[in-house]
Amino acid sequence: MRIRTVAICTAMLLAGCTGSKLESGKSPEEVRAAASAFVETYFNSYFRFNPSEGTAAGFHQYDAQLENRAAPRIRARVTELQTQASQVAELQKSALDPQYSVDLTLIANRIGSELLDLGTLRTWRSPLYYAGTPGSAVDQLIKRNFAPPESRLESVTARLKQVPALIDAMRDNTREPPKEFTDLSIRIVKGSIPFFRNSVSQWAETAAGNNSALLNDFSVANRKALASMEVMARHLEENVSLLSTGSYAIGPENFAKKLRLDEMAEIPLDKLLAIGEARLQQDHKAFIEVARHVAPGKNPREAMAVLEAQHPSEADLMNFAKGTVEAARQFVIAKQIIPIPSEDLPRIEPTPAYARSGSFASMDTPGAFESSAKEAFYYVTPPEKDWKPGHKEEHLRLYNRPVMDMITVHEAYPGHYVQFLYVKQFPTRTRKLIYCGSNVEGWAHYAEQMVLEEGFGSNDPKIRLAQLSEALVRDARYVAGIRLHTSGWSVEQATKLFEEEAFMQPANAFEEARRGTYNPTYLYYTLGKMQIYKLREDYKKARGAGYSLAKFHEEFVKQGGIPVRLIRGILLPGNTESDL
Repeated sequence: MRIRTVAICTAMLLAGCTGSKLESGKSPEEVRAAASAFVETYFNSYFRFNPSEGTAAGFHQYDAQLENRAAPRIRARVTELQTQASQVAELQKSALDPQYSVDLTLIANRIGSELLDLGTLRTWRSPLYYAGTPGSAVDQLIKRNFAPPESRLESVTARLKQVPALIDAMRDNTREPPKEFTDLSIRIVKGSIPFFRNSVSQWAETAAGNNSALLNDFSVANRKALASMEVMARHLEENVSLLSTGSYAIGPENFAKKLRLDEMAEIPLDKLLAIGEARLQQDHKAFIEVARHVAPGKNPREAMAVLEAQHPSEADLMNFAKGTVEAARQFVIAKQIIPIPSEDLPRIEPTPAYARSGSFASMDTPGAFESSAKEAFYYVTPPEKDWKPGHKEEHLRLYNRPVMDMITVHEAYPGHYVQFLYVKQFPTRTRKLIYCGSNVEGWAHYAEQMVLEEGFGSNDPKIRLAQLSEALVRDARYVAGIRLHTSGWSVEQATKLFEEEAFMQPANAFEEARRGTYNPTYLYYTLGKMQIYKLREDYKKARGAGYSLAKFHEEFVKQGGIPVRLIRGILLPGNTESDL
């Protein structure tokens, strides 16, 4: 979500927002009212089109609705967005105080990003656009106790009844997708089938209690939904795979536009790539140096193998992850890294099958407007049941203790989970609902290196090697994303990059490379980390003797998940330093 430099929202502008009529002929109060009304209108339209996201955000009037992805509805959404783009552009011409200006710019860029996806890139022509929606939409209703089980079961059933129509849209709209998208869609759809057949059915039996009519209604709807997914899985394997000749590359112009709209980054691609390659080489060199201390006389890959040798079994993976959470939490408290606003802890569980699209671990927190449910889930992805033993072993080696410590720092303390705990303090509705990867993922990735600098791991070179291994993966994503989408790289070339520069095992390297095909700007991890470090440096200079690390962290996360350039303008008004 691109946001114009906050210099436009200074006190000088604010002074013009009081008193007399503006050039538009409207009073400041009328302009603010119009802006507030537009914000409400935009989000209402967004959640009507994405009702399962409405549920996730805590708006339960959408619980019984599932995404309508028929082509006419998608085209209607594009038209609606085009109208809203004109409306927000008009509102932005008025002098607004910083809060409204920031919110409108966030929304303007969200609208632009939606139009890029739906209108230009036409992401809805790929089965991947649909594959995870049924599982996600239903899982949101069963995993958090925001309403009585019977009420939630009614919503589950209502959504299940709409799954066949969504699957029909998936079949009708798919046009020559990239093979990588089809292969991953097959994995997701096939992985969702046992989720509905087993997990959802078992939950429904408990939720229904003695209400046999409610359970029967669910069972009929679930069977039909399952049948449609089974047919779609076969169709993808037998028909769509043969026609999957499309290109995943979005091209330089669209890549730059996406980065500008989503991350507020306007850097020429050649310079952007040079920055990423330099960072990759810097961390690669550091990794080699630390590896010498971890495994004297061995090469870097062998040093990584020393770490990976101590990994959990498939059966013990979840308990192993749990063991890292409290240690990270206590470190954050003892070292005063950032105040933790709640004693609630996340639950560690396997990543649901529908969400295993190249993810090794993730954090799933309640929506900003969720008033009842507090459950947050720290998901760790287990090996797939049908993987060969060697593939499972490669996957599990990733979760060795030093790396698992770093993953927990990223996902939980002081990373994603702590940032979520501040969501109620985000200043506006818009900032509670819109975020960007370079902030959220940048913050979590920044946390990995920052905690080591503050003493986490007691200078153990194995922890430092683990941190650098995670950094190298993010650095390789940075380079791979640009190369895959603007330089004609193949997935095989990107896989080689992850293997050679990030020392990844082949199977995991392939998953990372494939992710880059459908997540073009996954450079936001390293980009955001570098932006936060630069902001911290400038903030420290400005505060002088009044600087504290905890205060910087608290002020940063309280602004919401907005682009770092914008937070720079809020924390350092008038500052014109570069983001990097």
